[in-house]
Amino acid sequence: MNKIELLLHGWEYCYDKEDWYPPLLDALQGVTAMNADWRPEGAAVNTIWENVHHLIFYKERLLGRLKGTESEYPDGITNDDTFAVPSKEESAWQDTLVRLEKVHRGIREVLASLKKEDFERPLGSTTIGLWVTSLISHNAYHTGQIIQLRKLQGSWPATTSYS
Repeated sequence: MNKIELLLHGWEYCYDKEDWYPPLLDALQGVTAMNADWRPEGAAVNTIWENVHHLIFYKERLLGRLKGTESEYPDGITNDDTFAVPSKEESAWQDTLVRLEKVHRGIREVLASLKKEDFERPLGSTTIGLWVTSLISHNAYHTGQIIQLRKLQGSWPATTSYS
């Protein structure tokens, strides 16, 4: 397995293939807008929806850079801004899930087209390989937060293959 194949493996398993932890798609299975907007009372934590918006923001940045359509972090946007949810309607939640799917699949397509030597190709201040590796870990981290929120709200299945 070369480095690009390893990136593809990680990219698939962090989103929709089960491995040592539940993939993001499983963590979001059956989540409604109401579930996605829930926050434990008095807790200073991001909601499921906010976490998904944050993940989309960074995935869209990566896809833009991989395609050469974006080179810099957007002016005036802070990390906190990336969690913002503009609308809390069920249709907006479904649109968010479609957007997540689209950007994740888009990155996968680009990764699948890369050659082994592209792993070391510069991408901003880092390389393609290191950026994607970091984003895989980032995805896993926020997937864990989403699962914890679902457990706290009682919407996580009592029995799963990775309980």
